[in-house]
Amino acid sequence: MADTQNQPEPIIYHIRLQGHLDSGWGDWFGGVTVTFNDDGTTLLIGEAIDQAALHGLLKKVRDLGLPLISVNRVNPGTGDTPTVES
Repeated sequence: MADTQNQPEPIIYHIRLQGHLDSGWGDWFGGVTVTFNDDGTTLLIGEAIDQAALHGLLKKVRDLGLPLISVNRVNPGTGDTPTVES
């Protein structure tokens, strides 16, 4: 029997790309939600269990050749991305 108490909780990330991908790309990204915006960007929303999984997702972004605009970790339980103050 597997010990589920030691498994980390997945972290949700918002990844914004320049350009449009249709929602069909979500399966290629492994179940990521794909939303395109009126400003010419695409927002990918997905979970990563650890840094290796996040790097794998970013590698797929690189392979598409679309410019990466931002990667933001979503605060657990709120759905909000952290605020960065200068």
